[in-house]
Amino acid sequence: MGEFELTCCSTVDLSPEWLKKKNIHYALFNYILDDINYKDDMWQTMTPDAFFAKVEAGANSSTSMVSIGEYMDFFRPFLENGRDVLHVCLSSGITSSVESARQAATILREDFPERKLFIVDSLCASAGYGLLVDKMAELRDMGFSIEDVRDWAEENRREVIHWFFVHDLKYLIKGGRVSKAAGAVGQMLNICPLMNVDNEGRLAPQEKIRTKKKVIRRTVEKMKEDAKGGVKYDNTCFISCTDPVAGEELKRQVEEEFPNMKGKVKLFRIGATIATHTGPGTVALFFWGDKRV
Repeated sequence: MGEFELTCCSTVDLSPEWLKKKNIHYALFNYILDDINYKDDMWQTMTPDAFFAKVEAGANSSTSMVSIGEYMDFFRPFLENGRDVLHVCLSSGITSSVESARQAATILREDFPERKLFIVDSLCASAGYGLLVDKMAELRDMGFSIEDVRDWAEENRREVIHWFFVHDLKYLIKGGRVSKAAGAVGQMLNICPLMNVDNEGRLAPQEKIRTKKKVIRRTVEKMKEDAKGGVKYDNTCFISCTDPVAGEELKRQVEEEFPNMKGKVKLFRIGATIATHTGPGTVALFFWGDKRV
């Protein structure tokens, strides 16, 4: 164990087993289905199939971030046990949860003036956020101080490259990220928008590609263009998805094209918070590249 606690939120979209192995603690986002509140606990309470079955059957769905009070309740036990805390939040370009975490930290510092409690805006999403936190855990375990890991994260967070696509536009239309008119045309033409995350941590549509097969191939080409070292890339790579079949195909192609990667591609399921907004046809690829500008 390092000299401090590394924490994040469930929107890292990894798995409880992975986070436990890495000694990373996580706060739970919330989602609502037909006025019933659930915790986004990485599918421990509800399976993805059950979730999407409810949504497809007409259940109203929405999400809510971790509140100031929930963050205080999450941080307090670590501080009471004499532990410093470095918490990493989902991108401020997607949610204002980082502000809630900062306000909670400000209040708690008055009660625990001898403890360190730092909040980092990841500027990342889903398992890209997870890729950043995973590397921070490595640095912690190598003996880096809490300040060193915080500073490294803030300096290198824009080097986590995100490419993702959606082949069911209904959820992007519902969330207002695609207009109804454009969405209708896109669905008719079998368009799969290819998107990334920009330097401010916001979702940014980039290309409109027809058919899932072509967009998977284009995602691999984007990794060739953006990964450090190109096809000689030798670092880690994560995929998160709500479409396991397409996720496995992307994984296969990436491993085939990048033989020097550090281990195999790690494949995770997108959690309920992000799945609510992107739907069951989402696949996202994350790796290290040049800084997003």
